[in-house]
Formats: sequence, C-alpha cells, structure tokens
Amino acid sequence: MSDESIAARIERLVTEEHELRSREQRDTSEALEADAARLRAVEIELDVCWDLLRRRRALRDAGVSPDEAEARDPNTVERY
Repeated sequence: MSDESIAARIERLVTEEHELRSREQRDTSEALEADAARLRAVEIELDVCWDLLRRRRALRDAGVSPDEAEARDPNTVERY
C-alpha cells in the first residue's frame, strides 16, 4: 500500500465521518444508533490509517523501506 493510497483512504473516511456527523441532527433513533456504530468504526479505521502513514514516513526517514510497515491491529492503535 502506498502513501498516496493511504492518504486517499483517509480522505474518503473523513468525508464519510463529516457526512455521519451532519446527519446526527436529523436521524431517527434507529438510524442514529446505526450511524453512531459506523462513526465509531470510521474513527478507528482513521486512527489505523494515520498510524500506518506515520510509521511509513518514519521508516523512510530512517532510510528503511516504508513497505516494511504494516497496519497494526485496531486494538493496538486505540490503546496507545
């Protein structure tokens, strides 16, 4: 996965996050519950993507191939 593809994924997730947040005001209780669950999933995926992008950049700065970086488990990313 390239930096560009990670950045593009981040952009799509941010767009979806903004959409979900804007719908909060007008959602019914069922839709609000589903949107809240999806919003949490988007937030976690964003954290994983940002973590991977930062790690790729750090490896590149250290003179190591950024392709050695792999996405970490969401539980790992969310707990630090």
